[in-house]
Amino acid sequence: MPKELLGEFEHHVLLTVLRLGEESYSVPIVTELEERTDRAVAAAAVYIALRRLEAKGLAESELRAAAADQTGRSRRYFRVTEDGAKQLRESRRRFDRLWEGLDPAIG
Repeated sequence: MPKELLGEFEHHVLLTVLRLGEESYSVPIVTELEERTDRAVAAAAVYIALRRLEAKGLAESELRAAAADQTGRSRRYFRVTEDGAKQLRESRRRFDRLWEGLDPAIG
């Protein structure tokens, strides 16, 4: 996998998938992103980011049929791969190093 940095939105989506765990499908991902970022999030943007993350090997998904006691259609559930987790850790280390000592500068 080429050494490619995560974009801000991809970073947010991966963190949200981690946070949601087993409930990580499109609707909760959009809702969680909106709640945690205080920004409107287009479902289409989330779908595009998830497909891009899958193509990069940073996330993977599986289609699950609705449970017998539920109505509705199948859902695609996502999870962060080992490479995705590694990329998040590296990204966090870079940000932490950049932030080091800057708290007094920004109040």
